[in-house]
Amino acid sequence: MSIRDEDTTTLAGRSAALERLGPLIDGLGEDGVPRVVDVVGEAGIGKSRLLGWMCARARGRGLTVLRGRATEFERNTPFQTFTDAFADADLARLGKDLVAEAAPVLHGVRGARGQAEDGSTPSRFGLYRAVTGVLERLGKQRGLVVTLDDLHWADPASLEFVDHLVRHPVRGRVLLVLARRERQTPNSLTAALTRGVDSGTVLPVALGPLGEQESVSLLAPDLPPGRARELYAASEGNPLYFLALLHAYRNGASSPGVPARSPGDNTVGVPSGLGSLLLDELTALTASQRLVVEAVSVLGDHATPAMLSLMTRDSVPAGLDDCTSELTRRDLLRMGSDGRWTLRHPLLRALVYENTAAQRRTEIHRRAAAELARRGASAAERAHHVERSMADWDPGSAAVLSEAAAQFASTAPATAAHLLDVVLRLLPEAPAYARQRTELMLSRARALGVSGRLRESRDLLHTVISTAGDEHPALRADAISLCAMMERHLGHSPEATALLRRELSRAPGPPPGQAVSLGLALGMAALLNVSYPDVRADIQRTLAIARSHGDLTGEAGVLALASLGEAYEGRTEDAERFADAAAALANSLTDPSLTDLCESLVWLAWSEALLERYADAERHANRGLDIARRSGQLHVLPHLLMSRAYALLNTCRLPSALESAEEAESIARTIGSGELLAFTLSVKTLILLLASPLGDTRALATAEEAVAAVGESGTWWASLAWCMLAQVTSVAGDPHRTQEAILKAGGGPELGRLQPSLRPAQLETLVNAAIATGHLGQAERWAARAVEDAARVGLRGQRAAALRAGAALAEQRGDTREALRLFDEAAQGYGHCGATLWEAYSLLRAAPLAKAARHGPRAVAMWRRANRIAVAGGARLLSDLAELIRPQVEGSLRVPEVLAQLTARELEIAALVTEGLSNQDIATKLYVSRRTIETHLSAIYRKTSIPSRSALASLMTRAALGEPS
Repeated sequence: MSIRDEDTTTLAGRSAALERLGPLIDGLGEDGVPRVVDVVGEAGIGKSRLLGWMCARARGRGLTVLRGRATEFERNTPFQTFTDAFADADLARLGKDLVAEAAPVLHGVRGARGQAEDGSTPSRFGLYRAVTGVLERLGKQRGLVVTLDDLHWADPASLEFVDHLVRHPVRGRVLLVLARRERQTPNSLTAALTRGVDSGTVLPVALGPLGEQESVSLLAPDLPPGRARELYAASEGNPLYFLALLHAYRNGASSPGVPARSPGDNTVGVPSGLGSLLLDELTALTASQRLVVEAVSVLGDHATPAMLSLMTRDSVPAGLDDCTSELTRRDLLRMGSDGRWTLRHPLLRALVYENTAAQRRTEIHRRAAAELARRGASAAERAHHVERSMADWDPGSAAVLSEAAAQFASTAPATAAHLLDVVLRLLPEAPAYARQRTELMLSRARALGVSGRLRESRDLLHTVISTAGDEHPALRADAISLCAMMERHLGHSPEATALLRRELSRAPGPPPGQAVSLGLALGMAALLNVSYPDVRADIQRTLAIARSHGDLTGEAGVLALASLGEAYEGRTEDAERFADAAAALANSLTDPSLTDLCESLVWLAWSEALLERYADAERHANRGLDIARRSGQLHVLPHLLMSRAYALLNTCRLPSALESAEEAESIARTIGSGELLAFTLSVKTLILLLASPLGDTRALATAEEAVAAVGESGTWWASLAWCMLAQVTSVAGDPHRTQEAILKAGGGPELGRLQPSLRPAQLETLVNAAIATGHLGQAERWAARAVEDAARVGLRGQRAAALRAGAALAEQRGDTREALRLFDEAAQGYGHCGATLWEAYSLLRAAPLAKAARHGPRAVAMWRRANRIAVAGGARLLSDLAELIRPQVEGSLRVPEVLAQLTARELEIAALVTEGLSNQDIATKLYVSRRTIETHLSAIYRKTSIPSRSALASLMTRAALGEPS
């Protein structure tokens, strides 16, 4: 009897697991049902068997099933696990464009071709979206179950994509089933799955040993009871181990015939005793048969009959078919559905590979690489065999690995970093290779940085900087700028600033192009470190250098950064002047011209967003996103996405804002920067708060993660995180914590660390917190300061925030009319600058006051406009608030049809007419021209068919009293 695969046995002893998993497949896609199953157990315990049962049940329900498996010796082949799963997928109905976008995953290394025909570079997060789209479409057709076995062996790109799918489950009838060994699972995957369990996305299933009765009755019912007990005791309930012991016993092992389980694991992570038993099967093979088994283990995914014939032509000159037939009979070899030979079990393949003579392994890899090159395979496809056959320096092999690294740089940077490390380790130390070494180190540092290994990247860049010298100024400047970025991501902005200042002060100084690049990096570091005034003169010098050398791209970048710096500091006039100049220059440049400095669109978009130019901010952010995605500039994407999200938030398009924020969060988590993650989570907090129903706790959890990520940092991102926590706790009714959070953000009662251009909005929150805690004197001081700061900044939205602070105080004092006036004026201010979200919130605060002031139609109009904005924009918090105050606003009032068609502004003017004010009085009160009032009155008369002011006043009075018109 040969040792058969685990999935050939019955699932005895697994009733608990089956009871949990059966309904999961039957209820695929229903709300509240986990989208991921995490099966954990030791080698041979039955994970694959359980996955086989799930696949069989899914097929029985008419679902599409895809099965993939990670392999021990392809850990640096990107997306190998998913590519294996998609091998049997019917992609014909998906559309050529979607299949082409997802090619690096669907077709693996055969789909990795570097730049597309249009010159663009695929982004791995764009790739994730494309593959998610493939899964969604397959799920829509019949429902889909995807199983990924041996995930502990998966390549970094597959692990990262699994993390993405756990945090962003595929919509529709799609289930992802994972199987892994816990001890060998990378920490990053364990953490991702743990988060998924906490959120309800992941269902954990732990497989333990089988009981003695189940093992014996299932696997050895014909054995004498005593011998069966011996075998079970030695196997410790592991089915594969039991089968191996049973095979040894039935093939002549001497009595008692039960080898003791050796302590510890072997090199492939299985108990040594089990490994010995599996390898014992090979002792009965002929030399030719053994060589065929070894060749299949080395070739892996390339073990086609044709390739196997080429690899064994010399060692097995005749009788290859006889060898494979006998090995198939012994169930050592199996022919896969894709026409490739495989060994019966991944454990067996791993053991055979490790026990194949090193020289023979190397020779098979070398010949496989040569044959793939002859067939025209890409460097990416050849890289695995080239790497494993490269023992000494070989320029040709190094070129293949370097080319493959370039092809993987944007979709699988961890693999790119690994391949470059292989080349660097074998590169001679001779001076002739100095420049090549520097370039390779710089490329590897970039790959390490975007794959989340920030400290390794920073340390490697330190080496580059110390060895680059003056003979390669461009490489040195690139290394310093990149190192400064790594320092910032690590939360070391002061170190980044010091590094850049030292380089700029060297004699002789850097060439003009590098001086501009370093000056911009210095400005960015200072901005994030809340010390922009310290580098204002440096920015001016950098601008002069760019202009004197005709560097239009650099000039646009300096102007944009200067605008953002001044906007941050609340110097609105200067910020607007720089923004106008930067926008004019950026608009005149082509996309290729901006590709090398895509950050300029980041700075410009954020500056315009802070200046309340939301349409311009969104336009420049979208352009930047197009350029960054085409050119593979991952580090720029989170900032562009968040500036876009911020503009969408303020203009009340919450679903789109949340989508951008979540994409930015995914990238930030991958990069591994605590401060970048805090930044994305901070903006996401505010979006979640407003997009979620009252009582939802997700925004609070997000805010708390953001402040945990920044720790005790004093950067701009840290202040933002604490401010967003304050917003959430304010809505949650915890004013003490709100005040503590804002004071923490501002560095104390003076709020010196708070961004001046947004300080009035935070002061409004402090006013509400002080009112809630009964400290009216403190609230008055905060409100007065909000007015002063808003006047200094000169932005309509910030002035509106100060007006709302005053309105809250007036409402607390019982001055309803004053509170109504201030809230209404705030709503108009937000409306003028396009911040419709905050206009809606201000109107909801004003509507009950309008009703209390006996302005019923006006209250209804305010409520309706606010509710319409909230519902259309997905602002669930505001629409819930609108429903809460609806009875207070409408009551039993029946609004005359002629008044219901008036806008909130028109109703406001009609109400002032009722109070007896002249057109000039109304214009003065509303800060508009008399002609504007006359235009509104003409519209009112036209809509209502009312001939005079007195008739209008009479109608408004009757409506306010609830009398029929």
